[in-house]
Amino acid sequence: MRRRSEALAAPLSAEDQQVQSMPDASPAKWHLAHTTWFFETFLLKERLRGYRPFDADFAFLFNSYYEGVGPRHARPQRGLLTRPPLREVMDYRRHVDAAMGRLIAGPPDDTAAPLIALGLNHEQQHQELLLMDIKHAFSCNPLHPAYAPAAAAALRQAAPLRWVGVDGGVRGIGHDGGGFAFDNEAPRHEVMLRDFRIASRLVTNGEYLGFMRDGGYARPEFWFMDGIETVRREGWRAPLYWRERDGAWLEFTLSGLRPLDPAAPAGHVSYYEAAAYAAWAGKRLATEAEWECAAAALPRDIERGANLLGSGKLHPASAEDGGRQARQMIGDLWEWTQSAYSTYPGFRPAAGAIGEYNGKFMANQMVLRGGSCVTPPGHIRITYRNFFYPHQRWMFAGIRLAEDA
Repeated sequence: MRRRSEALAAPLSAEDQQVQSMPDASPAKWHLAHTTWFFETFLLKERLRGYRPFDADFAFLFNSYYEGVGPRHARPQRGLLTRPPLREVMDYRRHVDAAMGRLIAGPPDDTAAPLIALGLNHEQQHQELLLMDIKHAFSCNPLHPAYAPAAAAALRQAAPLRWVGVDGGVRGIGHDGGGFAFDNEAPRHEVMLRDFRIASRLVTNGEYLGFMRDGGYARPEFWFMDGIETVRREGWRAPLYWRERDGAWLEFTLSGLRPLDPAAPAGHVSYYEAAAYAAWAGKRLATEAEWECAAAALPRDIERGANLLGSGKLHPASAEDGGRQARQMIGDLWEWTQSAYSTYPGFRPAAGAIGEYNGKFMANQMVLRGGSCVTPPGHIRITYRNFFYPHQRWMFAGIRLAEDA
């Protein structure tokens, strides 16, 4: 897991790893340091006898948002941290990895194991963030640099959009306690659902173009008030990475600027755009409970054939025709739901600073489900609850429609 983070950063120069293109993003160098800080702060300082921190200043520089462990450098100013240099961050990683090896090889500690698992899953989250952030940074460069060569992909027409019926009733959602899960996925509980239908695939670029050509961005009847005000303030007229040249649409990807594929899923849209598109189409977004119950019909090996980071594509791909079965529910793009991010009944954050991991963000954000083409393998479950603010677009997020039965 630790080596994968370094492999993802390897194509980047030291200059690439320093840049912070907006306040929501972080430099790649900071991601490498912060994930290391997590193990040092929550495991080594507390549990490894005789451990000496690599640099006392790193406790301030690489704390993200944990108020319980002290002050921190301001998030919007992470790109100003030209010191420590990248080589020193890599030395920091080696120092902490060696110490973690000693901790793991030492006397068994049942209370340490869950923290180690959390640290590894935390690092996987930052692997996806690293790719999100460098894509945004490269998109701001007029040379349109590529992070990686484009993976060969079979071009095909968009699969027909069909509707998959899902029975309502009293249904259980949430993690059942078997294996790792983040605290916000529990406790498992019952919800009451009405019968509904969910789209067999994600909304495509070609379909989203239809919304745009019909004046969708200028028609307030489809938008939340905050959404239309955001559109006007930011000047939105297309998804984040679309570029129009000579009447044709291009899309910036991790492989550089490419012609827009009309059959591929439409990505990098905000919740406001997803909800507006759904209203224009005469449909709606699924609730997170609906999404999870629909996904419960997936095979047990949900990653099999899914377009996650392990596929090497680094870009959402067009769906195969699955007949009356839902496709793309795992991988390709995170899917906006209409559910606000909040606690499940009976949720209790962990004691201490580690309890700040998820619970403190349960306000003013919306839930996304399903993973994306840059979600690391082994890091997705149908109970996984991702969350972002409704105006944000730099994550790999798309649209799946739903409707009442």
